[in-house]
Amino acid sequence: MPTAQLLLHCPDKPGILAAVTDFITVNKGNIVYLDQYVDRVDHVFFMRLEWDLDNFLIPREKVEDYFTTLYAKKYSMDFKLYFSDRLPRMAVFVSKMSHCLYDMLARYTAGEWNVEIPLIISNHPDLKLVADRFEIPFYVFPITKDNREEQEKKELALLAENKISFIVLARYMQIISDDMINAYPHKIINIHHSFLPAFVGAKPYHAAFERGVKIIGATSHYVTSDLDAGPIIEQDVVRITHKDSIKDLVNKGRDLEKIVLSRAVLKHIERKVLTYKNKTIIFS
Repeated sequence: MPTAQLLLHCPDKPGILAAVTDFITVNKGNIVYLDQYVDRVDHVFFMRLEWDLDNFLIPREKVEDYFTTLYAKKYSMDFKLYFSDRLPRMAVFVSKMSHCLYDMLARYTAGEWNVEIPLIISNHPDLKLVADRFEIPFYVFPITKDNREEQEKKELALLAENKISFIVLARYMQIISDDMINAYPHKIINIHHSFLPAFVGAKPYHAAFERGVKIIGATSHYVTSDLDAGPIIEQDVVRITHKDSIKDLVNKGRDLEKIVLSRAVLKHIERKVLTYKNKTIIFS
């Protein structure tokens, strides 16, 4: 049964929760999910609400207009409205490493994610065999410092043609331009190890091993113009000991990367992430 999903934030004041839920119940909607949070430092109210559309009196094409007129303007709300039967369309960007790609495509083909993946884009041809195995179109756009702008324009055109709603960088080893970030604000998800900024460069696990670190981690976040500094969606860590070799560190790090990235992507697919300033509110 299709549902409507509403995410919003606004200045905190009495009566907001009652007003919004009344909008649903008065119009014969059945609330199936409600989660709310108040930031007492910035005095901001956050909420995610989901309700059945089966007997809802307002046609779905009119819900946004009604809500804007009756509530959003009154309470200075910033909100987004989704419908569960309109699946998000996800593009995956990859380079040469396959661990995150395999993990996501396995979850996708197993039916764990309510999402469509119309295409995979890469700057190398190496992972075409993976895309072929899962029968997903694979496009190669080799990128150099001289052709980056031209190639990204082609990528953006392809994304628009396929009505892509968000992008996942599955260890895509290229910096995304501001043009693409602006085209998909808070809709590009990245994954990287959590050694930054302590261990930079091409061999962070080697540097961490030499230092004798005891914890390695992974971070998934939305991409912004500030490199690796966007709103964090998901993180996790795993402990290591002196018995772990560099290969052990790399393997544990890659396992963690694919798990953390998949968790972040699932939250985005479920429309349970709300960004505010440079932080995220993750609804349960």
